Amino acid sequence: MRMHRGSSKDARDTTRPPETLPLSASRPERVAVVLEVTRGASVRRRRLHVAPGTLVRTVLRTAGCAPEGSAVLLDDTPVPLDLPIERPVRLVVVPTFSGG
Repeated sequence: MRMHRGSSKDARDTTRPPETLPLSASRPERVAVVLEVTRGASVRRRRLHVAPGTLVRTVLRTAGCAPEGSAVLLDDTPVPLDLPIERPVRLVVVPTFSGG
């Protein structure tokens, strides 16, 4: 069988190095979260580092707050407790009940 010039069956250069992709698309190992818990006129700040995808509810529990008894604001907008955190954020936590 005779192959014509440019055939896909001819020998190829196999010494080419494998393609490498940039790491810019990889997810960070930890995400910084700043919690500002407001109670009256006082503000208690707490900084945490969590895995990407961690839910707001989990962050609140880790900080010792009751998620079900708190309103959480991100950029002055209320957010649900099941919101996953994917980037560094500052969350304002407003307790919605008090003991008595």
